[in-house]
Amino acid sequence: MKQGPRAVIAEDEPVLLAELRDTLHKLWPELVIVAEAADGIEALHALETHAPQVLFLDIQMPGISGLEVARNASRQCHVAFVTAYDQYAVAAFEEGAVDYVMKPFSAARLATTVSRLKAKVESAPADLDGILKLLADRSAPRDFVRWITASQGDDLRLITVDEICYFQADNKYTLVVTAQQESLIRRPIKELIEELDPAMFWQIHRGTLVNVNAIAGVSRDIGGHLRVKLKTRKETLPVSDPYVHRFKQM
Repeated sequence: MKQGPRAVIAEDEPVLLAELRDTLHKLWPELVIVAEAADGIEALHALETHAPQVLFLDIQMPGISGLEVARNASRQCHVAFVTAYDQYAVAAFEEGAVDYVMKPFSAARLATTVSRLKAKVESAPADLDGILKLLADRSAPRDFVRWITASQGDDLRLITVDEICYFQADNKYTLVVTAQQESLIRRPIKELIEELDPAMFWQIHRGTLVNVNAIAGVSRDIGGHLRVKLKTRKETLPVSDPYVHRFKQM
């Protein structure tokens, strides 16, 4: 009986790695996962040792970056990027001969990736040089928003992003919450996600962005759902299921 294609999973978040492995087992039972890597160096070793046909690769890896690993995988195996990059970078994937899965991934989206990989696993792997250049360009340091202009009654306030505990969608407006005050701005959450530093502001709900420096911890409500506790505010913020993975190690 012919053995299925060999695959390596390179993902530094243990919970996501386990979810990816388990979902792949269900979607592609013939796939043989020959190695799992928690950083870029392990991923390179796995490529050299196992010569897989398929590589599921997290771009933001400790040690050696996923982009460097991908350079070594170019023309050697089929690569599916697993990424938390926002939409400005996803455009680069759309232009390349690779597939990608956005974190947090769904089984349905991964099924699409599996289908595409199955269709080309017997063909020659793509040259990734072009897409890697695009990704490197689009991954360069960006100038993120440093302050917000918000209305408070008849006054306009300049609020630095360091002061902000969280943003919350409020009909056509967005609520800007600091330790002492609340203000409204006419900018949608979707727009703010593109302009704020994703390392500083985490999306924890469709309509909520929280400053990670304002987080005191997490708790569970009566229904077992996660809620974020804040250092300088009494209210807690609900975490919807697609974003729970951010707090798995807390």
